[in-house]
Amino acid sequence: QVQPVESGGGLVQPGGSLRLTCGVSGTISGIYAMGWYREAPGKQRELVAIFTSLGYKKYADSAEGRFTLSQDNTTNTVYLQMNNLQSEDTAVYFCNGVRVVYDPSKPLVIWGQGILVTVSS
Repeated sequence: QVQPVESGGGLVQPGGSLRLTCGVSGTISGIYAMGWYREAPGKQRELVAIFTSLGYKKYADSAEGRFTLSQDNTTNTVYLQMNNLQSEDTAVYFCNGVRVVYDPSKPLVIWGQGILVTVSS
C-alpha cells in the first residue's frame, strides 16, 4: 500500500543537474527510513543516499558533495538533488524505504519501480 513512485529522471549533459522525486502513497515519517539506490549498466544495485537516523544522512563517496537528500513530511515526498552529474551517474535510480515500525503484514523494504537517469553529451 505504501508504494514509492519516482519521477524527474531523464537525459542531462555532464555537469548538469536533475532533481529526482519520490512520492509515497502513505505516511513515511516515523515509519520508513527513506533513501535512494541505483543500478548502473552491468553493476549491482548500490546505495546513493539514505536517512540513517533523525537528521543524519549517508551518501556514497561518489555522491558526497554533489547530491543532497531531503524529505518533506507534509507531502510524503523524498527528493534527491543531483548536481554536477557525470557519465558514471548514469543508472536506474530507485526510491527505497526500510520499515522501522514492526508490522509483519507489511514489507520490511519497499522499492519504487526505478527511473532512468542518463548523463551524456
